[in-house]
Amino acid sequence: MYIKYDFITPNSVEFREYQINIADSSSQENTLLVLPTGLGKTVVALILMAKKLKNESENDKILFLAPTKPLVIQHAQFLKQFLTIDEESIVVFTGEISPEERKELWSKSKIIVSTPQVIENDLLSKRLDLKDTSFIVFDEAHHAVGKYSYVFISEMYGKQRENGHVLGMTASPGSDVSKIMDVCENLDINHIEIRTKYDQDVRPYVHEMKISWKEVSLPRDFSYTIQILRKVLSERLKILKNVGVIDSSSVASITRTKLLDAQKRIQGEIRSRVNPPKVLFKAASIQSEALKIHYAIELLQTQGVNALKNYFQRIGKEASSKGSSKSSRAIMADNNILEAVAYVKSLNIEHPKLQEIVKIVKNQLDEKPDSRIIVFTHYRDTSSYVVKILEDVENARSVRFIGQASRDKDKGLTQKQQAEVIKKFKGGEYNVLIATSVAEEGLDIPSTELVVFYEPIPSEIRNIQRRGRTGRKMTGNVIILITKGTSDEGYYWASKRREKRMRTELEMLRSKLSKKFSEGKSIYEKRIRETSDQKTLMDYQKKDAQVKIIVDNREYRSQVIRNLAVNGVSVEPQQLDVGDYVLSSRIGVERKSVDDFLNSLIDGKLFSQISRLRDAYSRPVLILEGEGILTKRNISHNAIFGSFVSIVVDFGIPILTTKDSIETADLLQVMAKREQRKDKKSVAIRGEKTSMSIRERQQFVVEGFPNVSSVIAKRLLDHFGSLRAIVIASEEELQEVNGVGKRIASEIFELLNVRYVEE
Repeated sequence: MYIKYDFITPNSVEFREYQINIADSSSQENTLLVLPTGLGKTVVALILMAKKLKNESENDKILFLAPTKPLVIQHAQFLKQFLTIDEESIVVFTGEISPEERKELWSKSKIIVSTPQVIENDLLSKRLDLKDTSFIVFDEAHHAVGKYSYVFISEMYGKQRENGHVLGMTASPGSDVSKIMDVCENLDINHIEIRTKYDQDVRPYVHEMKISWKEVSLPRDFSYTIQILRKVLSERLKILKNVGVIDSSSVASITRTKLLDAQKRIQGEIRSRVNPPKVLFKAASIQSEALKIHYAIELLQTQGVNALKNYFQRIGKEASSKGSSKSSRAIMADNNILEAVAYVKSLNIEHPKLQEIVKIVKNQLDEKPDSRIIVFTHYRDTSSYVVKILEDVENARSVRFIGQASRDKDKGLTQKQQAEVIKKFKGGEYNVLIATSVAEEGLDIPSTELVVFYEPIPSEIRNIQRRGRTGRKMTGNVIILITKGTSDEGYYWASKRREKRMRTELEMLRSKLSKKFSEGKSIYEKRIRETSDQKTLMDYQKKDAQVKIIVDNREYRSQVIRNLAVNGVSVEPQQLDVGDYVLSSRIGVERKSVDDFLNSLIDGKLFSQISRLRDAYSRPVLILEGEGILTKRNISHNAIFGSFVSIVVDFGIPILTTKDSIETADLLQVMAKREQRKDKKSVAIRGEKTSMSIRERQQFVVEGFPNVSSVIAKRLLDHFGSLRAIVIASEEELQEVNGVGKRIASEIFELLNVRYVEE
């Protein structure tokens, strides 16, 4: 039995009642859909799209967002296969398509499938807007927190489209109710649909999944290296214990989490003191060394010799490079570490997991030659070894599937290469996929019979995603490899505990979230009734003409730009030689976070930047963003206060402070609005060729004189009639202009008449 809907290809999509029910309820409200991997979240989205295509206007568009490029391509292929509309109406947006081409495709297309970062860039650049977008699908919606692009797109959608419709989809929202509520709030979601494999309407479509684990023992040849590394780690743990940032110096009881907590304590102590003792800075370096050594032990225990060799090779390269960290230099200068590295290089044995992989793959292909297998590895290095060792397995045709980023000599896969690998894996040209985390989210490979974890991972979300690659159309098998007596065991049991808790809490979520949504609606409706007759700040802002701010390209991905865009400010990126933001012909703004300010003060770049800002603009401004400037670094208060005094008194640049990027954006908007609306100043970069009129250019030049505002510039031009007349005027003649006193006249006269001398 198949789904029968207008715009869905007949006899192509299996009828499942729970999908129809979910789609019907989701068509009424903005919905978060929580559905286990393999149960057809994308089919629900397909049904909703078909409804939109039938009921919405001809100009309306549908936007389908997914976090990775392979997933974007997969969704586009799915839609082209199962929707009856013209294939050219369904387009893929990626960073590889030029901005101008995307702009043209947007205007011609009906359905756009894209990564969120591309849409965010196009919204910021005003190449597109969402006012004609009737429906947005946010796949893997659990990403919609913090600074992720989903959050910004949702904000812009709410401002640009009154009656927009949203579907968020995820198989694994996590076990934190507050985080799930954050996702719902960020995507403006007011309804949730949850199904588990235990629900009555879902059970008929769930296939059995056999999960087993295989334990392996560490080779004795690893023991000597591990013993040396534990010895050097113990030495550093004793120092950290003496400082009081860890409770025990026992190597057996130390974990990565405890070492990271120690780092927070040390940094906190350093920031809280005006003159921190040297022992704290030594402890910070020791903590970094301990973390690196702890990681090296874990790498050898769970990954093998080659992974450890490569790791120490990278540390050695980093230690010999310019600007290397003190901890890397200290590690590579430790004789015990060098002995451990030398011993590892002499070993010809690999981790027993690799031979176990060979056995598992061989057995699976012997039993079922047409099988598809995925082997997940956390590390890229390991994925290379697995591919290499499977070369000798009869009938095994293995291939790596990794992300796009390149690391050292290991080049990532391009979007096109990733799509080609998936296509060939589905077609049988490859039958073993050796994948890193890039294959965890959403890849539709329904014929996979076996998934192997090279190592357990503590994240319950990633565990579910990995397992979801099998058991979709048939019984699936999952095998998890665990090295006895190592962190593998801890990660395995941690993920099981978290997953069990997540399953329990997921059952509670339906009632909890329904209640929260109900309470939220009541509060919202009450607020609407109370404020229906009141004018809000946004009401007044909508009536104002839009302000424009020029921003340096290097600032363009900052949270400040997002906030400006959400506020309705027109933001134009350019390459600025001086400053970060241009608000008018006279105001240039340098924005520095507290950390940036302190770093530039230490490295000596601060005052050269301030000097250039003063020379470029008649009204320069420094915005200092963030808190804790007196406690973040080991810099005396007097030095920081001295820099403030110099910037304000010597350079004449005001320092305005903001708490965060939201306040910075609001401040920039207020300044730009005042300049551009009240004083009618153009937004221009000094030295750039603009489309200003002769009158505007004359004003632009005069405003560059010392302490000359736009008002005084107009008075000077009205009084003298031309730039030439101002230039040849005496100090006494300049003082005849209202607002030009003896000091300003003297400064203008000196600027115009003093001889230019090269420095």
